[in-house]
Amino acid sequence: MRETVRAWVITDGKIGDDVQCIGVVEALGLVPDLRRVAPRRPWSWLAPRGPVDPRERPGRAGGPLAGPLPDLAIASGRRAMPHLRALSRASGGAVFTVCLKDPRIGTRAADLICLQSHDRLRGDNVIVTPTAPHRVSPARLAAFRERPDPRLAPLPAPRIAVAVGGDSGHHRFTAEDEARLLGQLRALSAQGSLMITPSRRTSPALAEGLARLAQETQGFFYDGAGENPYVAMLALADAVVVTADSTNMLGEAAASGAPVLVFTPTGGHRKIDALLAWLTEQGVARPLAGRLDGDRYPPIDATPVIAARIAQALDRHRARRGLPALHLAGTRNGEE
Repeated sequence: MRETVRAWVITDGKIGDDVQCIGVVEALGLVPDLRRVAPRRPWSWLAPRGPVDPRERPGRAGGPLAGPLPDLAIASGRRAMPHLRALSRASGGAVFTVCLKDPRIGTRAADLICLQSHDRLRGDNVIVTPTAPHRVSPARLAAFRERPDPRLAPLPAPRIAVAVGGDSGHHRFTAEDEARLLGQLRALSAQGSLMITPSRRTSPALAEGLARLAQETQGFFYDGAGENPYVAMLALADAVVVTADSTNMLGEAAASGAPVLVFTPTGGHRKIDALLAWLTEQGVARPLAGRLDGDRYPPIDATPVIAARIAQALDRHRARRGLPALHLAGTRNGEE
């Protein structure tokens, strides 16, 4: 049955949107069919409220929504919202639509909307969780613990995963911030092995400093060669350092069960502040202060919760249309 269920992931290609949608589809036990949208102007300007770009309407040959319509469509990001509504209309409501993150157009944007606690939208079709969904599943973490990445396995414990972001719409890494981060990481390196991965937003200067630090302290720095060991690092981590410019990275770190040490660059945003306050209350996160601190805790992962709610709502939707239930949830930990 699952092999016949079509699940589309609709985004404009932003990695933060992709990982949330893909993580949920995988938690449902399905294979995500990625549909990238790139609306032209003026349609991109009008999103999320405006109509879909005619070149990208459902069923148009060569467009991102070509082919047989899916059973389930999960979208994230402002520019994908018109496509989600267009799918619903084109199918006469048969396609079950899910929006991850605030759609900015109210509760009628999709059949089901999944938000974090810091978002303000509420309604009967709104699921609220403290952290966002992701792909750092218990099964993937367990697999990397059983068979550690050979680039990381030789590093002596305690191992410290370091996930570094960069400038965003709300945060900026000044030269002083970068120097402060490198200094605190150098202090940490005296207490454990650093496993460092930068992001696409990490500045060249900071990435160079992180690579040099890893080399000087016999740690590991991911330079883009080979498979990204990000999840493998979280699996082996006795502590996780994460920069406070991404709610996704904070949520993924919390899924490891290891103490989360947070570095805050210049700037801020109420959503990230709210998430950090909650993680601090739970005993998960604390400010990075150049030393190992904190204890392990039961991993925090909203993804299976979201997947279960979607599966239940999808089955109710199918029942109203006289279709059999799919019973998709319950696969996040690897069971069938």
